[in-house]
Parts: sequence; C-alpha cells; structure tokens
Amino acid sequence: MVEPSKELPRTFLLAMLASLRRVFFSIALASAVISVLALTGSFFMLQVYDRVIPGRSVSTLVGIAIIAASLFVFQGILELLRSMLLARVGVTLDERMNSKIFGSLMLQQRLASVPGDGMQSVRDLDKVRSFLASAGPIALFDLPWIPLYLGLCFLFHFWIGFTATCGAIVLVGLAVLAEILSQRPAADAARHSATRLAFAEGVRRNWEAVVAMGFVGRMTDRWADINGAYMANQLAAGNVIGTLTTTSRILRLMLQSAVLAVGAILVIRQEATGGIMIASSILVSRALAPVELAIGQWKGFVAARQSWLRLVRLLEVLPEESRSVSLPAPRSKLTVENLSVAPPGSRELILRNFSFEVSAGTVLGVIGPSASGKSSLARAITGIWPSAIGSIRLDHAALSQWDPAKLGRNLGYLPQDVSLFDGSIADNIARFEKEPSSKLVVGAAKAAGVYDMIVKLPQGFDTMIGEGGSRLSAGQRQRIALARALYGEPFLVVLDEPNSNLDSEGDAALTQALLNVRARGGIAVVIAHRPSALAAADTLMVIVEGRLQAFGPKDTIIGNPVRPPIKQGAIRLKLAGEDTGS
Repeated sequence: MVEPSKELPRTFLLAMLASLRRVFFSIALASAVISVLALTGSFFMLQVYDRVIPGRSVSTLVGIAIIAASLFVFQGILELLRSMLLARVGVTLDERMNSKIFGSLMLQQRLASVPGDGMQSVRDLDKVRSFLASAGPIALFDLPWIPLYLGLCFLFHFWIGFTATCGAIVLVGLAVLAEILSQRPAADAARHSATRLAFAEGVRRNWEAVVAMGFVGRMTDRWADINGAYMANQLAAGNVIGTLTTTSRILRLMLQSAVLAVGAILVIRQEATGGIMIASSILVSRALAPVELAIGQWKGFVAARQSWLRLVRLLEVLPEESRSVSLPAPRSKLTVENLSVAPPGSRELILRNFSFEVSAGTVLGVIGPSASGKSSLARAITGIWPSAIGSIRLDHAALSQWDPAKLGRNLGYLPQDVSLFDGSIADNIARFEKEPSSKLVVGAAKAAGVYDMIVKLPQGFDTMIGEGGSRLSAGQRQRIALARALYGEPFLVVLDEPNSNLDSEGDAALTQALLNVRARGGIAVVIAHRPSALAAADTLMVIVEGRLQAFGPKDTIIGNPVRPPIKQGAIRLKLAGEDTGS
C-alpha cells in the first residue's frame, strides 16, 4: 500500500488559491476604494453644515450634491462587482474541487471509515461556496479599514476619536467572544447533522421492511430524538450568535449617540463645528458596521472554516496519484503474498497470512462459514480495501502500481449487495462510459446470459431502471450486474455470491459465463454457498476464521477432508447444496 503523501494536496490547494490571487487582489483593491468612497456621506454632511448652511449657497449645495451622487453611484457599482467576484470565486473553487470531492465519496472508504451518510464532503464544499457568496467575506475585507475611520475621528477631535476607539474595542471583543462561544455548539451541531442525515437515508433505503413490519412509529420516535438533539445544538449556536449580534447592534447605536453627545459638548465649548458633530456620528457608524456584520455572519464563517479544514484533511488522505509508466493489461496470473487485511479505519485483522497464486484460465471457488472473511478477500484482491500486510499482484505488479481507471478496465466485480444506478440498462452494463461500444455491451449481456431478457423489454437496452434498479426484480438486477462485471472481457472477475437471487436458468447462465472466462484465459474468483455457483470451478479455497485452511484442485479438496477446525461434514454439506447463509 502506498502511503498517502501530505505534500500533494497542500500543493494542490496552494496552487489553486495562488491561481486566484489576482481575483483576491482585485477584491481587496475594490474594498479599499469602497472604504474611501464610504466617507462620502460624512464629508457631504460636513460641507452642508459648515459651508452651505452658513453661506446660504444653493449653488454650492447643488455642486457637492452632484459630486456626492456620482461617488455613491460609483460605490454601488464597485460593491456589485465585488459581490459578483466573490460569487465567481466560490463557483471557481467548486469547479476545480468538485471532481476530487465527488471521487472521495467512493475512494475515501478505502482508507478510513466514513461517519454519517458519507456525503459530508459534498456538503462541506457547498458551505464554502455559499459563504464566499454571502456578506461574510465582505465584512472580512472591510475590517482592515476600521483604523482609517478611527484616524479621521481623531483628526476631527481627540475625544471623538477616543470615544469611537473605545466602542471599536468593545465590538471587537464581542467578535472574539463569538469565536470562543460558537466553536463547541457549531461542532456539536455538525456532528448531529451527519447522524441525522445518515439515519434518514437508512430509513429511506429500507422503507419496505419498516412499513411491512410495522415499526414506522418507532423509527419516527427515534428520528424525533436524533432531530431533537440536532435542533438543540442548532438553537444553542443560534442563541450565542443572535445574542452577540443584537448586543453589537445596540452598542453601535449607543456609540453613535455617544459620539453625537461628545460632539455636542465640543460644539457648546466651541471646540468643534456642527458639521463635525454630524459627520463624526455617520463616520463612527460606518467604521463599526463591518464588525457588526462580521458578528452577524460568524456562524457561517465558523461553518465554512470547519468545512474547509475537513476538505483539507480529506485531500491529505486522498492524494492525487500520478504514474509515469502505464502498465500493460494483465494476462498471466494473480499472486497473493502474506496478505493480512483489516477493515478501513480499523486495526482488527479479518484475514491473516494469505498466500496463493492463480494462473490464467482458472476458476477459483471460495467457500467457508459465515463471517470467515470471504467477502473481505474479494474486496482486497479488487483493491477496494488496502492490504494491511503483504501484497496482491497481477503479473508481478502490485495493485498500487496500476492506474485505478486502467486497472478497473481489467477487473470485473459483482459485490454481494448488488447496486445499480439510475440510467439505462446499457449505461449500467457499460459502466457509464461516455461512448460505449455496442458490440461490447451486447457481448457482455450475452456472456451473462441476460441478452434475451433485455431485448424482450419494451425499450430493450435503453430501458431506464430507476434508482438502484428499482424497476427490476432482484434476479434481473443481479444478472445485469454480472453483465457489468463481464463488460470488456476483464482479466480478473470476482463474484461474491453471484447466484443468491438466481433461478435455475440464471445458474446455468452463470456457469457458462465462468466457463467463458476460463476459455478466454481470464481468472474468475467465485465466492458462494450454493454449489451451483461452483460447478465451473476447477480450484477451491477454504477460509475459516480469517485463515486459509485449504487450497488446491476441486477434486482434491472434496476428496480429502479438511483438517480441524473445519469438520468434513460442514464442507460436504455446502458442496451438497445446503445454504448456510452469508
């Protein structure tokens, strides 16, 4: 197993952000200009009170009104462009990361167990994009310009500047308090949200059993408990931010009035003009508006930050894999050397010290008691689960040396839990290739013995099967999944309980498909309890409690009882046709 590199994802993220540095620079420059233009209202009031009214000059009023209106229009245009640029940044990040994030839905489970419903990475990317399109980033870009406004307040008068600075310190303290108090509730809410969505998805997926056996009410009660915990954390986080937001708004209004009061005292003492008094009040309000906006948007900021950190950690687990040499398609053998396997995210070994070799033109049957590790072996030799110890090789090359997409074209896999996708039968058989070969699709259907069944349907291969193949019977889904595994005549075909839903006709088709794999020089690994699936096998493997108990020609394994801990009778029962479960 190749250890995941921590340099590659960080390099990718840094390169991605660096490619957007011109956009961020443009947004920062626009924010600087907007911050200067935001002084228009204050200086307009200053000129009106200190020049227009004392001089009773209408022409001066008209002149400065035209200038102010022009500046306000320019400010509005810049704010619109800034918002559009931020939204575009979010879309660009989504466009550049969505392929990796979507791929992680399938690949991340190879390296670690995934909490919740497994869709957290997609929601995380959505949260980051939504935050970038909100008012939150605007507040962050405006915060650095607060000292400019406070400096102008000091230029008006020391006590005006002092009052404004004290208010700014209090509001910044509230922002820090928002950061401290919102972290724990936000993290708890995110965790409960994942649990809530996972439970809902599980109930949706198994609704037939829930309805048929009449425990809809109990599932509803359980949902109420899970949803209640989620809402309680959401309410706690919302209360913290809501309280701080309201407090900051009231304090800003009080501060604005305080500046007016200080200005009034200064006017009475003839230390300032009426224009300065009014302009200072407007200026302080504008200076502290970004702090108030930041506190109001803090919940979104915390959520986006947590989402971004999770995405960074995800990319560290799933680095890009680049290979300078493309290996040829395997043609000769499958070799397993001292293999030990544990489930992703666990250290408990399910398979221990497996070593065997299978040559081209072999059909290997795998048998053993339930929970002995048969399906784990299937996941390991197809590369779904990484090996904890040892290696799996095709034609002497370890699986880690192959490009996953190219290796996948030489592998066929039918999992124990058959899953098809919303689309046509042809799409599912062709593994959703953009331009599949009709010859290969038809060939795979015939190899799986499902061609006649498909063409009898009204739309044939273009029949839409619905989500999960819901419009097909269990047997039809299994046979189409078998055709998918055989598509393109892959060298290695791994079938886990391939006849669990098949009738006698399907069993015969399965046997013929395995014989075809052997005849064309491929390797088939068949895990089964029912003996009909082993009819084409020429080699048998017996697994007990995660250990290889027997391996060799089928006639030899059947004719020579396996030593303890497997009893002879147990294997004979399986081969004689008793289904003991998976």
